Amino acid sequence: MLPNYITQSSLDEFIQNALAEDIGDGDHSSLASISREAKNKAYFLMKQDGVIAGIELCKMIFKQIDPDMQVQALVTDGDQVKSGDVIIRIEGTSRAILMGERLILNCMQRMSGIATYTNQLNQLIKGTNAKLLDTRKTTPNFRIMEKWAVLIGGGVNHRYGLFDMIMLKDNHVDFAGGIRKAVESTKAYLKETGKSLKIEVETRTLDEVKEAVEVGGVDRIMLDNMDLETMREAVTFIDGRSETEASGGITEQTIQSVAETGVDYISVGALTHSVKSIDISLKAQ
Repeated sequence: MLPNYITQSSLDEFIQNALAEDIGDGDHSSLASISREAKNKAYFLMKQDGVIAGIELCKMIFKQIDPDMQVQALVTDGDQVKSGDVIIRIEGTSRAILMGERLILNCMQRMSGIATYTNQLNQLIKGTNAKLLDTRKTTPNFRIMEKWAVLIGGGVNHRYGLFDMIMLKDNHVDFAGGIRKAVESTKAYLKETGKSLKIEVETRTLDEVKEAVEVGGVDRIMLDNMDLETMREAVTFIDGRSETEASGGITEQTIQSVAETGVDYISVGALTHSVKSIDISLKAQ
């Protein structure tokens, strides 16, 4: 089930804009070389192992291009696939197949890369209580697909944007004059506007952790770039009064140790900003 910010209308809008960007006033290569009536079969082929993501999106894209396109998915989003696997078979007009080819590959390759890396990190923290979060470090105008891919890979979406959660990061705290002032001002703002938003505060030291707990009303405390011992002390001090989130420079080599400190969440920007796409190709049958 998708979160409420990934709606059918938002997906349709993304597809329309992406097709307009790619096609412009026409796919002149196909228009010039292939007749309107020509029909063909083709298939999508995995060139690498990984977790597949973008199968449902592929169906949506072809539906917008040609509602009569026959799309047979042989796998489901979230499945482990191997190099050489045929994942989708299609049959329809040749022009429609070629119009959708690159957009679908671009989306599936990047989404699958994200889903694969998310799955890999999740396996490393298996057996702990920590949940893996993404961040806002996403590609402009492609966030919806990257967040979706994280879900497919078994991760959890953090806030979608600036509008659905209050996150008081280091610069907010510094500009506001400290954690207490930032949180008190935030609580007053929420009361005045009638908005019901969770509050998260980024902390850099144990003193800031204590201040965030003492001011009250903080739903989650981020432990930013702390060493493991400091993080354990922070989790012990917070003692369930707020959720805890570890963040900052977390890698495959360190994520298990971070999870074992007892934090509730671990946010990793690299899920979306540093992944390598999984190689997939479309072949005529």
